[in-house]
Amino acid sequence: MPTLDKKKPIELFVIPEFRNLMSGRFMLIMGLRMMGALVGWWIYQLTGDPFSIGLIGLAEVIPAVSCALFAGHVIDNTEKKTLLLICVYGYLLVAGFLFYLAWAEDHGFTKKQVTYAIYGAIFLTGITRSFIGPIVPSMIPRVVSMTNLPPAITINQATFLGASVAGHAISGFLIAWFEIEGALLFIMALIFAGSMFFWFINAHPSEVEKGKVNMFQSIKEGIVYIKNTRELIGAMTLDLFAVLFGGAVAMVPVYATDILDAGAQGFGILNAGTDIGAILVISLLTFFPLNKNQGKIMIGCVAGFGACIIIFGLSTFFWLSFFALMLSGVLDGISMVIRGTIIQLKTPDHLRGRVMSVNTIFVSSSNELGQFESGLASRLLGVVPSVVFGGTMTLLTATTVWFKFPKLRKMTYK
Repeated sequence: MPTLDKKKPIELFVIPEFRNLMSGRFMLIMGLRMMGALVGWWIYQLTGDPFSIGLIGLAEVIPAVSCALFAGHVIDNTEKKTLLLICVYGYLLVAGFLFYLAWAEDHGFTKKQVTYAIYGAIFLTGITRSFIGPIVPSMIPRVVSMTNLPPAITINQATFLGASVAGHAISGFLIAWFEIEGALLFIMALIFAGSMFFWFINAHPSEVEKGKVNMFQSIKEGIVYIKNTRELIGAMTLDLFAVLFGGAVAMVPVYATDILDAGAQGFGILNAGTDIGAILVISLLTFFPLNKNQGKIMIGCVAGFGACIIIFGLSTFFWLSFFALMLSGVLDGISMVIRGTIIQLKTPDHLRGRVMSVNTIFVSSSNELGQFESGLASRLLGVVPSVVFGGTMTLLTATTVWFKFPKLRKMTYK
């Protein structure tokens, strides 16, 4: 494994395994973001009910959270390349099932039947995601040296967000040009292409001897470590509640259709707004990293994120809505890089799968819980008040973490 100048993180791509890991991740995430955006749009067209969008999040978060701790144990005790490929092809099968449902909608199946079947498919992706979410982050420290881990994490975040931008933006155009069936065919091809890069990654066997680990003791070990590391608890809690209450993107189909009258293409642009801001700032941070006061900066960015969500919720102008989402992405991107680096630096190798799985419960699943919260709040309060409420709660969360987690606030690294 070559030792590279930390000041030139782009040189990490000379490592073939890192290059293949990031390339496959880019294509996979791009396809999954397209699929997520497409399903949100599709469900709203089938039902006309914002709450139905929230149920998508609930359908995914239940299995994702339920399986997360077990998934962490499996990841730490299993060869990771094989597990990664199994998960990728699991997603491909679900995409194929959704393609069948799109065909069935035009051949005698009722809208209600198709809607319920979509929820069932999303439930399956929740199981798969509980495994695939922590795998790549747990592989990165084995691919690059610890000296280059912070820039590698930044590149990983940039790869994720670049794929999200492309997936969210292109999804609207694919729907407009090729309808649901054509868009799903494109998604399937993209996921399959991404899997080809993963075949060129080296095997990553477990460091734990087979048959020597009790599953419940293994899970407990990961939980206890997180519990005793205040910086981890603070970072995960901050993101959980910020995303839970700041999940305005879940209501983008409603805003695009009913409030901003933007259509499918406008939906794609709005849907990509947050990710565009994030990828811009993460690309900048790749070359100009933050070298001090990262804890304070992270908490401040979450507070600013909440303010942007309030602006988006109140806006009736398309471009103001877009720029509010883009600025929220800038602030979220900064906090994402800091949070990801803190978690990796504070986690020993043999616990990465379990810690990343718990992080999935706090972070990744908070997106789906936030989607459900947004759908439920929109039914109880109305769409606009629910988004404003979410932004306000995000501000309150940042304020609470500032005072309750002084170690996180004072956290700094180079």
